[in-house]
Amino acid sequence: MTKISAWVSAARLRTLPLSISGIITAGAIAIRTNSFNTSVFILALLTTLGFQVLSNFANDYGDGVKGTDNAERVGPARAMQSGILSAKELKRGMFITALLTLFIASLLIFAAFGSENFLLSFIFFNLGIAAIIAAITYTVGKSAYGYRALGDLFVFVFFGIVGVVGCYFLFSRSLGDFVFLPAVSIGLMCTAVLNLNNMRDRLADAKAKKVTLAVVLGEEKVKTYHSALIITAFIFAVAYLFLSSDGYLYYIPLIAFVPLFLNIIKVYQTSSPALLDPELKKVALSTFLFSILLFVSQFF
Repeated sequence: MTKISAWVSAARLRTLPLSISGIITAGAIAIRTNSFNTSVFILALLTTLGFQVLSNFANDYGDGVKGTDNAERVGPARAMQSGILSAKELKRGMFITALLTLFIASLLIFAAFGSENFLLSFIFFNLGIAAIIAAITYTVGKSAYGYRALGDLFVFVFFGIVGVVGCYFLFSRSLGDFVFLPAVSIGLMCTAVLNLNNMRDRLADAKAKKVTLAVVLGEEKVKTYHSALIITAFIFAVAYLFLSSDGYLYYIPLIAFVPLFLNIIKVYQTSSPALLDPELKKVALSTFLFSILLFVSQFF
């Protein structure tokens, strides 16, 4: 593995579609309410991608330093674990990514609010700072919340509520239009991806003293929790479409839940954690598909 491929590996490109699902969902709602802004949409996508890459670098670094990434880990080898990238190089990459992301976020805030609304700009700038801190402290530091069974909560808040509701506010300066319903749905689906990852790594995490909800709940209860995440996401999605749509074609995004329900069956049938790894991509891409179909359906 070369340095370039190691950085690409550390960026974990397969996680990027999931990270922008909330932004695409917010864009879909903005189109429906005639508040869509192309500049805001593009800058929001770039900002979110920056946050995700930063989080991936930090995850690689944090788990590497703590020894969580070891020979017993089920998933693909990490850049630091493989020895291609050093801790110093990853820290430098995190610093540069954080600066670039904060710069793009500043452009996003200016595009949304201009120079006349200092208070809203101040609030969203601090949300950007909070997102950077959350991205880093997931696995980095003695108080890393990803090691205290809080990862699910943070993913739900930042990928769902902040991602969808916050982005929609940048478009419309409104918290209405039932935006919290799809926000909850996206947040729960993203949490299901993290939970599936933690289910895969449950035994190795327990040995490395990384406490996730999968470790806390155990093999059987975490499967029930996983099912609840997807089923509740479906209920909120149906509620949003029922309250905001004008015809049957608007319900097309629900197609994305077909592979998610199949995933529930697969999870219950699987006893070997290693077999859950391919399911990660399916759940992540299904979440992305939901947001894309929701976006496209606004043009029907």
